[in-house]
Amino acid sequence: MVAKILIGPAGTGGSKLENFEELKKSGLDAVEIEFTYGVWMTKEDAKKIADLNKKLNLALSIHAPYFINLNSAEKQKIGASRARILKCLEMGTILGVKYVVFHPGFYQKTSKEEAFKNIKEQILKIMEEAKAKHYTPELAPETTGKESQFGDLDELIQMKKETGCSICVDFAHLRARYNGKIDYDAIMTKLKPLGHIHCHFSGIEFTAKGERKHLLTEEKDIDELFKHLKKHNIDCTIINESPDPLGDALKMKKRLK
Repeated sequence: MVAKILIGPAGTGGSKLENFEELKKSGLDAVEIEFTYGVWMTKEDAKKIADLNKKLNLALSIHAPYFINLNSAEKQKIGASRARILKCLEMGTILGVKYVVFHPGFYQKTSKEEAFKNIKEQILKIMEEAKAKHYTPELAPETTGKESQFGDLDELIQMKKETGCSICVDFAHLRARYNGKIDYDAIMTKLKPLGHIHCHFSGIEFTAKGERKHLLTEEKDIDELFKHLKKHNIDCTIINESPDPLGDALKMKKRLK
């Protein structure tokens, strides 16, 4: 069976129902709702969007706030981070989203092993509380674009094995994290056993320290990604996070042959 590749933008331009209708009319399959600076949507609007999406059938996800560090040395910051993720899980349950994506944290003064242990403990706590409250989205910690951040691909695959969470693979972040060297065949070989993969993609500017900013997505980079996704038959949803996420998502959809 040929793998299905769904494509959509990061951001909806707000919570108006017509924004979601236009996304569907344009031929896109998905959208990630950006709560990166806080959960701005009302529960009433979320319910209306969920009702509409029963007809549209867009693959919905949420990006949680940037202000998350599950490996902080300060317990108050860890608690606040958990609360932000749980708020997104609550809203995501109303919306009917599949994933809540978040940047897990920073190594800071801990070893990579200690950071993994600490973040795993917090993810399990969040999952336990989410289960008690009947929240339905899956947690999806994201691969990150700097070596100072927790979140290389192997760490997240291991986190998935040990906690049962999902993951978000940001290919642009991986390119930046590894200073432009991205081995798609090696990555796809690791992803293939995991089933459906939630992904981010865009152009990226980086230095020796990693990610600086997202850029518009070049056609050659789109074609390279699609070539390897098809070669390894990876079933995935790709959210475009460029400065023009809608335009670049449409560009990607057009080049998906």
